[in-house]
Amino acid sequence: MTHPGTISDVQPSIAAGQSPGPLKPPWLRVKAPQRERIGAVADLLVDLKLNTVCQEASCPNIGECFAGGTATFLIMGPGCTRACPYCDIDFDKSVRDLDPSEPERLGEAVARLALSHVVITSVNRDDLADGGASQFVACIEQVRRRSALTTIELLIPDFCGNWDALAAVMSGAPEVLNHNIETVPRLYKKARPQGIYNRSLELLQRVRQGWPRTYTKSGLMTGLGESDTEVLEVLSDLRAQSVDIVTIGQYLSPGPKHLPVDRFVTPEQFETFRQHGEQELGFLQVVSSPLTRSSYHAGEVQRLMHEHPR
Repeated sequence: MTHPGTISDVQPSIAAGQSPGPLKPPWLRVKAPQRERIGAVADLLVDLKLNTVCQEASCPNIGECFAGGTATFLIMGPGCTRACPYCDIDFDKSVRDLDPSEPERLGEAVARLALSHVVITSVNRDDLADGGASQFVACIEQVRRRSALTTIELLIPDFCGNWDALAAVMSGAPEVLNHNIETVPRLYKKARPQGIYNRSLELLQRVRQGWPRTYTKSGLMTGLGESDTEVLEVLSDLRAQSVDIVTIGQYLSPGPKHLPVDRFVTPEQFETFRQHGEQELGFLQVVSSPLTRSSYHAGEVQRLMHEHPR
């Protein structure tokens, strides 16, 4: 999933016996989005009964992105069958049928917004045999039908290691395949208890080996208790799978029931991560800043595709 965030000034995670965490530094304070800036996109989403991760995960960049006419569509939701303690998306472990009209409505939204690049992500749907792979494929087909020149980026779950489901998704030939590593392996038990670090690496490796023309992407959060050294080690692991693009951003706790922020990484350290990833490890792009999220400025991949064609 994409990284969560909040626009409040004070770290809100205060549960019983839990420290409130450090005060949010000035570089993370963003103004609440104004209704007139985001209204057109928000109204369209209501009209077509679509969800966005921008809204469901409380992304701090929602004002900028909506004002620019972009959104990351969240399919098969809004409820998620996993309860990752950093995420603001609602937990729902019930068995639910897929909405067969959702792909067509998403395709219409992409066409009406005239998007040149679209990001499609989903909640985890471990209740489905294929993890929802068929819905991803149907969404790709509708976007291609309604907006043939739009490049497509998928941000997918791990499908519980169902590689047939992964192959089904890749049959739609998305230009970019994103799967977030989220955090360092030491913190998986705490932050991502139903995930497996090496399984996520294997997914990215399989995409690179099986579909070499697709650009691969991953992302992680800082502020969950990792060290700078561990972040660099994750970057090395991702590059070992020939991942092309990485996003690194600051974790912001959505509320008192979520994990608290352990630290606020400085903009200077984020820049160090970027330089190391691009100059030392050879990623095509590392987007690294406090407010970076998985899909922030995702359309820049079109420039990378032009500069590094496959």
